[in-house]
Amino acid sequence: MAFTAVCPHDCPSVCALEVEQQTAERIGRVRGNPRHRYTDGVICAKVARYAERLHHPDRLMQPLARTGAKGEGRFEPIGWDAALDRIAEAFMAAERRHGPAAVWPYYYAGTMGLVQRDGINRLRHAKRYSGQDDTVCTRIATTGWNAGAGRRWGVDACEIPKSEVVVLWGLNAVATQVQLMNFIAQARRNGARLVVIDPYSSPTAKQADLHLPVRPGTDGAFACGVMHVLFKEGYADWAYLARYTDHPHELERHLKTRTPEWASAICGLPAEEIRCFARLYGSTKKTYIRLGFGFTRSRNGAVNMHAASCLPAITGAWQVEGGGALYNQGDLYTLDTTLIDGSDVKDPAVRMLDMSAIGRVLTGDAQALHGGPPVEAMLIQNVNPACIAPELDRVHAGLRRDDLFVAVHEQFLTDTARFADLVLPATMFLEHDDIYKASGHTILQISPKRLEAPGETRENHWVIQEVAKRVGAEHPGFALSARELVEAVLQASELPDFDSLVASEGYDLAPDFETAHFLDGFPTPSGKFRFKPDWASLGADAARIPALPDHCPVIDERSDAYPFRLVAGPAREFLNTSFTEMPTSRAKMRRPTLLIHPDDANAEGLADGDLVRIGNRLGSVLLHAERRHGTQPGTLVVESIWPNAAFIEGVGINRLISADPAPPAKGAVFHDTAVWMRKEHAKAIAAE
Repeated sequence: MAFTAVCPHDCPSVCALEVEQQTAERIGRVRGNPRHRYTDGVICAKVARYAERLHHPDRLMQPLARTGAKGEGRFEPIGWDAALDRIAEAFMAAERRHGPAAVWPYYYAGTMGLVQRDGINRLRHAKRYSGQDDTVCTRIATTGWNAGAGRRWGVDACEIPKSEVVVLWGLNAVATQVQLMNFIAQARRNGARLVVIDPYSSPTAKQADLHLPVRPGTDGAFACGVMHVLFKEGYADWAYLARYTDHPHELERHLKTRTPEWASAICGLPAEEIRCFARLYGSTKKTYIRLGFGFTRSRNGAVNMHAASCLPAITGAWQVEGGGALYNQGDLYTLDTTLIDGSDVKDPAVRMLDMSAIGRVLTGDAQALHGGPPVEAMLIQNVNPACIAPELDRVHAGLRRDDLFVAVHEQFLTDTARFADLVLPATMFLEHDDIYKASGHTILQISPKRLEAPGETRENHWVIQEVAKRVGAEHPGFALSARELVEAVLQASELPDFDSLVASEGYDLAPDFETAHFLDGFPTPSGKFRFKPDWASLGADAARIPALPDHCPVIDERSDAYPFRLVAGPAREFLNTSFTEMPTSRAKMRRPTLLIHPDDANAEGLADGDLVRIGNRLGSVLLHAERRHGTQPGTLVVESIWPNAAFIEGVGINRLISADPAPPAKGAVFHDTAVWMRKEHAKAIAAE
């Protein structure tokens, strides 16, 4: 016996699932739904093993109150009513001392379900608690894409089998979007070539016909070198440029000095490789670029994304099936979610705190607090900042504050939960109702409750309702069940009802060919793709951004003191910090490892398995070394995000990541870090 569901995790694929039900309480194997045109029966291995997570013996099953020091992870059981009363008391006490801005509900995408993820904002807005600036994931990439194209949509990935050249740029699809590899395999059977642009030899890069390992933070320079060749060697479609783009002649003049040799000096690839890629790209309009987040998580990431997105506008690849680009389909989902997120009662005067700067916020940085009161109470759902946030030492110091009350609603005792005053047990996706949109495809889906919640676990929505009652928050959304909220969203958005969407296994919002390929014009004020964006309209910090595509030299550059650039990329067996609790995933990943180019390893006298320390102004981290071809010398890679305890000294790689915001609109710079490196000796470590 099997039932359908939707994968809730923070992944563009938002897969349609078929779940084997063994008993009323237990599931078996999870498979991809073969009737879903994007999932197409294919899912990642970690979700296929979901029974291992759902029925994990360490899953939280009852509310807990802290008995030890913050961070120790010592707790005792507490009843739900007592726990909820304590949360309300802490919130109201903070509000009495400093006003509602002293309370900061904190969340992100541990579930992608709109009800269970975004309902915390209804509480925030109704009470005028501090706002959250959602900068940790997509902000930089979205800003760069919108700079040129205007809105987030593009060519459906299902067109990839018709492509002749497929480019994965800053995207490790084998680890993060396995369906893309399914479509690419179909294209390659028809003779297509796969190009991967990525600083290191990821599992995806290993499958490529051509891997271009640019230096981190130099994708804009590489793109300009490619565009130079496209114009110079006659690959530019001037009829398309005249009709659909702004300032093409100015761009051509600007690029005359951005030669492959110029680009090579910055990105590290031989000039001839840049020319060869440009000729391959320009040789057919059936070129499909799938743009990822990886290469944008840099101080110049928005500029890099914009530069990469210019390529199909120069060749006119948008005009044909299998040509064009895709970053994100999110703006096709025009849902009215007012009842879920309470946006109708949002006060624009309430301060917005940068979620990526949580360490600075919690340690009292006046700039991070916008000159306002300290944060003294938090409810955290769907995110693990003690592990994933930048500047981990600051984050941990803030979470240890005696005057800070923290309640964490979680499925496992995460790093963040260990710092909490109260830990509340959360349901998983098969145990509650929710509605899901995607960024990688266009199908709106509902995943209904299929199993009873075990133990004393409660859904996020219920917890928000109960806290709202106790703190006096008022909004119509608090009176509705999760299913009723979904029904209301569907009705307000003029879409089929809950049961119809479950029966049809989704509702496809894909636009027609002309809209998807921007053949009716781009959703910009002029209707044209913008080579010369109005960056100031996209963010307050636009002064450092070049007017036209270019290399933007604002990154954490290598120096004599910090001669290496670090990429903290995703691990294949984890999804952020989800799945790190699964024995199979941990066994496959083994341990946190520093991937080092053999030339750099030789210079430091490093063999596989040796201990190596890397560090910068923020601190240092001790890891085991692994020599790995596929990067340029000077580039280091750590595939993470492991729990802090998995690291030798108990703090993870994000100890080294800065919380500096990227221009023009902020965003976390996880892949923009200069470090030093040295070999460590086990005897010296033991002596310490």
